[in-house]
Amino acid sequence: MSSTSRIRELNLYRQYFDLVAASVKTIEVRVRYPRLADLSSGDVIRFRIKGTDETCVVEVKRVTEYPDFEALLDGEGPSNINPTATRDEQLANIRAIYPPEKEALGALAIEICLPA
Repeated sequence: MSSTSRIRELNLYRQYFDLVAASVKTIEVRVRYPRLADLSSGDVIRFRIKGTDETCVVEVKRVTEYPDFEALLDGEGPSNINPTATRDEQLANIRAIYPPEKEALGALAIEICLPA
């Protein structure tokens, strides 16, 4: 982490947090909210399980925009997003979190890694 890194705080559900902490989830999916528009390589994300003090810090390697979640899953490969679920399960899970009006903002694939 460089001294110029920006740190973002984002909440994460326990099931996904555990995959990130184990380094098996390398792509985080988010809606392209305005507050994430300037997220870029070299930034730092501190994931927190909502309502707890548990955190996991990761570095952002790359951010890629997609028009929707289906394009993102096809472009990034479902196993990089959640190796424990099929593509169709993941699409249903993501859409359960983000309704259609949020998906319409666009999707972000955030490639992450644990700091060396």
